[in-house]
Amino acid sequence: MTAKVEEDVGALDVAWLVRRATEGDPWAWERLVDQYARLVWAITRDFKLGESDAADVTQVTWLRLLENIRKIENPDRVGSWLAATARNECLRCLAARKKVVLAEDGIVLETGSSLSQPEIDERLLCAEQAQTVREALSQLPWRWQRMLELLMTDPPASYAEISDQLGLPIGSIGPTRSRSLARLRELLHSS
Repeated sequence: MTAKVEEDVGALDVAWLVRRATEGDPWAWERLVDQYARLVWAITRDFKLGESDAADVTQVTWLRLLENIRKIENPDRVGSWLAATARNECLRCLAARKKVVLAEDGIVLETGSSLSQPEIDERLLCAEQAQTVREALSQLPWRWQRMLELLMTDPPASYAEISDQLGLPIGSIGPTRSRSLARLRELLHSS
């Protein structure tokens, strides 16, 4: 007889299974899970959740069905209800993940600064490099220096502004910039 019952599972009416599960029939619950588990899991995979998040969402989806099975107005559409619930839980999971703040230490959150600031040696090296660049820049013609300064402002000056300030034709700014940067590279390599 068990083989006959198992054979007819595919032909079972979903609404009947939901009504039986509502009455606490464990066999009906198992059939519902068997029938819709792949659907719920596939939805979690569509959201590209990790395996543990997908498992959590799946569990919560089935828990929501357990909590709300008596409220389902169309028991024959329980698959749609499960799909919508799984999607909502996936969105909740993704939103919760965005709220997680990873920090090295609670001090970072309290003080706003990280403990992994550059070592003194690194800061000295950066200062030396900046000084080397300033010295090389000072060896360029004044117009080239000024043009590079204008291009490095935030936001950078437009070619029209540079043309007005330096008296250069707009069409010559790009090639002049290239020549000045090439010369600056040469000066930096030689120092």
